Amino acid sequence: MSAHSGASADIPEGMNPNAAETWPSPELIASWLGSEAYEVEPLGPGEGAAVPTDDPAKQAEARHFRDVLGRFASGVTVVTAVSGGEPVGMTCQSFSSVSLDPPLVLFVPAKTSRAWPLIQRSGRFCVNFLADGQAELSNQMASRGSDKFAGVAWHPSAATGSPVLEGSLAHVDCSVHAVHEAGDHWVVIGRVLQLATAPEGAAEDPLLFYRGKYGTTR
Repeated sequence: MSAHSGASADIPEGMNPNAAETWPSPELIASWLGSEAYEVEPLGPGEGAAVPTDDPAKQAEARHFRDVLGRFASGVTVVTAVSGGEPVGMTCQSFSSVSLDPPLVLFVPAKTSRAWPLIQRSGRFCVNFLADGQAELSNQMASRGSDKFAGVAWHPSAATGSPVLEGSLAHVDCSVHAVHEAGDHWVVIGRVLQLATAPEGAAEDPLLFYRGKYGTTR
């Protein structure tokens, strides 16, 4: 039985049909959401992986992996969508361009992410590049609170209607092109439909994440 058995057979416009193979069922999404009011999703590379609590050697290996990967400075993005008529968002460091022709990008959510199944079922998403001064917004979108968008100014993107966060440096609007399993994460390939930078005169310095702390280029 496929993961989306019983769901609509319609594939969202622009989505590679193969991507639908990893759609979780509504029942599975509900079980992942649970009732916790607030849990923080990890920001650092490798922080989403489960670490054995009864094996000191594996604990040390995992800590070393995280410490080394933490030396790679990255930008901070928030991946957004509208799912079930409500805005959805998640903070994500693992973002990259993939291809110019066709225009493809990727991001890498953890399998433990509660936002990703909702984003995936929408079949589309928008990647917002955060600016210096938006660390609080990053933390809010990394939480598992019931209303991440409380007090957050946004407008629908031109191509998919996904939230474009006010004050972000740029955004890339995409359809889900393909989803690949990669250990304890998913590699999500997005087909770029529309993209834009912030209006002239807006903030230009990026929000960065390095060794467990926020920073910028200045």
